[in-house]
Amino acid sequence: MESPKITRALISVSDKMGLSAFAKGLTAAGVEIYSTGGTKSHLEKEGVPVHDIADYTGFPEMMGGRLKTLHPKVHGGILCRRDNLGDMNALAENNIQTFELVVVNLYPFEATIAREGVTEEEAIENIDIGGPTMIRAAAKNHQFVTVVTDQEQYSNVLEQIQKTGRTTLQLRQSLARDAFTMTGNYDTAISRFFNERLEGEDFPTTLTLKLQRNDVLRYGENPHQQAAVYVDPRSKVANVVAARQLNGKELSYNNLLDLDAALAIVRSFEKPAVSVIKHNNPCGCAAAQQIVDAVRKAMAGDPLSAFGSVLGFNRTVDAPSAEILVTPGLFVEAIVAPAFDADAVEILTTKPKWGKNVRLLHVGALDLKPARWILRSLEGGALLQETDTQPDPEDQWTTVTEKKPEPEIMNDIRFAWEIVRHVKSNAIVLAKDEMLLGTGAGQMSRVDSVEIAIKKAGNRIQGSVLGSDAFFPFPDSIDIAAQHGIRAVIQPGGSRNDAAVIEACNKHGIPMIFTGRRHFKH
Repeated sequence: MESPKITRALISVSDKMGLSAFAKGLTAAGVEIYSTGGTKSHLEKEGVPVHDIADYTGFPEMMGGRLKTLHPKVHGGILCRRDNLGDMNALAENNIQTFELVVVNLYPFEATIAREGVTEEEAIENIDIGGPTMIRAAAKNHQFVTVVTDQEQYSNVLEQIQKTGRTTLQLRQSLARDAFTMTGNYDTAISRFFNERLEGEDFPTTLTLKLQRNDVLRYGENPHQQAAVYVDPRSKVANVVAARQLNGKELSYNNLLDLDAALAIVRSFEKPAVSVIKHNNPCGCAAAQQIVDAVRKAMAGDPLSAFGSVLGFNRTVDAPSAEILVTPGLFVEAIVAPAFDADAVEILTTKPKWGKNVRLLHVGALDLKPARWILRSLEGGALLQETDTQPDPEDQWTTVTEKKPEPEIMNDIRFAWEIVRHVKSNAIVLAKDEMLLGTGAGQMSRVDSVEIAIKKAGNRIQGSVLGSDAFFPFPDSIDIAAQHGIRAVIQPGGSRNDAAVIEACNKHGIPMIFTGRRHFKH
């Protein structure tokens, strides 16, 4: 059966952006428009001829607008199957007209609950009932009815009506899919609202997510894997998914993971700081009074690994910093920062051979705390936990050795302890002058991580401090550290062998701090 000609439209929208032009186009194409309340008033002011739905149903709008479209003469006209004799006879017997086009968007529930100080009563009044009912009815009957739920759809629908008086089944199916997605997301937002009210934010009985596809990526971790990136529309924190890309090739799956890691590190520093990421671990990082000095130190941390790395800044990238990064022999894949000076963009994109490809991501101010929760998928489920971003109060730290750390190395100890939480466990970092010298990451043995970090630090190791994300099970790592002039150690403590590790530090004259908090990153 050919799709029915569109002769009658039912329009009831909360967001009226672009509506008048769309409605005028429908009228010019010979479509009668029926509407309600505020939408009807808006269209009349714009000079669009419109019928009042209450006149058609013979039932007045009541209860402050709560009841206006929930009527058989509305839903019968939407749900009837044109190829079903029983449905069509029912319409004739009850004097019900057909609606071939339904244009509805919903009360702004999410915008309402996002407002500071909103009351529960205000939120509940912005739960739409009639709108989702009409949308679902039209989407269900998309064989015969076109459902429009977003102003972005107006032009495509109007173009088809103007050409043929109808819409294609392919378009109606696509619009129906979008409609069910919309009502599903709407119900999810309402469910989340009640979950938070009744259970609090911590681990609701049902975890509902609303993520919107932001982009389909070229591939995933490897070329044979497909991938896409999704954005959380509720997030207000500066992040790489919602960042504005100023230059370069499209971002890859691995780029996004590394950029996220780079941003997480630098956002934790008050001082100007720069991180250098390779394979999701920091191979360089530094803090300084000026961002240009932080760049210089960060890139010098592990120059070999820094080739082809991803960088994070917690200050605007300026021209002097850019000049360092375009030094011959260096190659940068991507940079994420709150902002970029125009001169810095010019330098980075024109001076080096890799300039046209370097990805530059502008994320805006880092003044908001990152998300409290982190979700990781598992086969058959997911894990939800707090992000490891809580501060570690120094008044809870304890020096457990006979020797106390000198005041002049405390900034290095703090720096090492901040960095080690961002390194894959087993994690060891070596730092000096608020600069990362060596990283041992992701090893099955902690002593292996120590040896790798020492190798990376090279002849700069003398006088550095060592940070460990978890306790030392044996004193062997301390013995190795002492042989290379490590000046102090910071670790959580908590091993059955703590006494032996403390004894080894005392033997070598190395001060050691226990923080009482582990920072595994798996």
